[in-house]
Amino acid sequence: MDAQPDTPQSRSKPAAFTGGAVIGALGGLIGLGGAEFRLPLLIGIFNFAALEAVILNKAMSLVVVASALPFRAATVPFSEIGSHWQIVVNLLAGSLAGAWFGAGWATRLKSETLYKVIAALLIAIAIVLIIGHDAAAGQPLLTGSAQLAAGVVAGFVIGIVASLLGVAGGELLIPTLVLLFGCDIKLAGSLSLAVSLPTMLVGFTRYSRDQSFSVLGRNKAFLLVMAAGSIVGTFIGGRLLGIVPNAVLLPALAVILLLSAIKVCRHK
Repeated sequence: MDAQPDTPQSRSKPAAFTGGAVIGALGGLIGLGGAEFRLPLLIGIFNFAALEAVILNKAMSLVVVASALPFRAATVPFSEIGSHWQIVVNLLAGSLAGAWFGAGWATRLKSETLYKVIAALLIAIAIVLIIGHDAAAGQPLLTGSAQLAAGVVAGFVIGIVASLLGVAGGELLIPTLVLLFGCDIKLAGSLSLAVSLPTMLVGFTRYSRDQSFSVLGRNKAFLLVMAAGSIVGTFIGGRLLGIVPNAVLLPALAVILLLSAIKVCRHK
């Protein structure tokens, strides 16, 4: 039998597990899918093409979000999430449509253009984190019908970003939940996961129509190893919830995003 070609993906399973675990821990701690940190890794280290990296990223983000919710439940119980179901529905009303639109757009973009879009979005997310890192729960920015409309619009934009990057969208959802709805930062992290999961499923379904979706089948072993690392990471992050101060962590993540944007933008 002929030997399989030695690819960056096949050589790097320990790195895939480690990267998945570290990023999963960040996701479990803050309430993110961690995809903005994983995407530069998939493109710059493992050498996936832009659209293939986005699809793989989406799959890993689903793993992180689905596992982070129960791991965070000791600090933010499901009953508390359920009591804020109106906020989740409000944001989902926009994010599901945005996810479908964004995924369709991404599959039509040239790789070079998609790299630039990804870099620009990473920078935008970093700016949001820097601006909102010291936000605390308080009075919502808007109330009544104005809040409802703003929630749908914000959800639509976040859904587009989530599909374009293959992310959960928590970096935008969390500031929205804190500022627009006045949520506590820990509750906002769990609510963002509740919004992210169905939003990513819609984008994932849309991507399945594109031929690049076959990247999942061609890299099953790589995918499983990174998924295992991600679950270990989300467990650790869930246990750390409430210990690491967000006032220190979020600005640090913003710096990582800026460095990641530079790396993706320079990738050929």
